[in-house]
Amino acid sequence: MPHYTAIVTLLAVAFYFFLATRVAVAHGKFNVMLPATTGNPDFERVFRVHANTLEWMPTFLVPLWLCAIYLNDIVAAALGLVWIGGRVLYFVGYRKAVEKRLPGFFIQSSACFLLFIGALAGIIMRW
Repeated sequence: MPHYTAIVTLLAVAFYFFLATRVAVAHGKFNVMLPATTGNPDFERVFRVHANTLEWMPTFLVPLWLCAIYLNDIVAAALGLVWIGGRVLYFVGYRKAVEKRLPGFFIQSSACFLLFIGALAGIIMRW
């Protein structure tokens, strides 16, 4: 069983939950009344981090688990931690300015690419 990958999956979900709480706080802080999702650029950046993370979750979770199952649990979990780190950096940067999101985005997208390659290699090797 891929125990390390299971822990990383829970960490990713916990981070996503944390982002949801940041959106809730930002609604009040920037006076953006529900159900609005626009109106203040500072709020909109926090909201986009949350939405973008959700958009990336399937692209992350599927290769994460395929890599863990077909290649190696520790490799998949390590790349999963890199993905989470990239998302944290993305959040920290994007909160400040749109252009500051790019280093985190590059890290997390690279981790996803490597997970995809690892999953594909593992599947091919077992075939």
